[in-house]
Amino acid sequence: MKITPKKVNLFMLLKLPLGFLSGMRVISVSKDEAVVKIKHKWMNQNPFKSMFWAAQGMAAEMSTGVLVMKAIEESNTKVSMLVTQQNAEFYKKATGKIIFTCNGGLEIAKAIQESIETNEGQIVVLSSEGVNEDGVVVSKFNFEWSLKVKS
Repeated sequence: MKITPKKVNLFMLLKLPLGFLSGMRVISVSKDEAVVKIKHKWMNQNPFKSMFWAAQGMAAEMSTGVLVMKAIEESNTKVSMLVTQQNAEFYKKATGKIIFTCNGGLEIAKAIQESIETNEGQIVVLSSEGVNEDGVVVSKFNFEWSLKVKS
């Protein structure tokens, strides 16, 4: 599948229905950056009148994962990908529209190239910041991805 926002969002509808129903959408993806939005609504709320932390995590992970998928596509190589660790920090209640951005494309490309050259798995840590409509960072997630070229 060619990695475009439209195709990833359709994939979500068919294979990740919780993500789709939560309102999570891929806005843009390039070799360098991926942007995902999610809006606070009844489906993804917590009892404190803000977005549930797991809904934020889902959008943050998507911003890193779709960037990994794009890098794999551009490498023309079959690569397995798996989140092996995750952590997060929360700074402010997430209300309204939250935009998660990951800018780790270069690090992913380097890890894939290293895996191609060594035939060993590589670890890349990708960060995604969630920013509200006022430009305030509400949360930051770090995902450790294991990447290995398939033989």
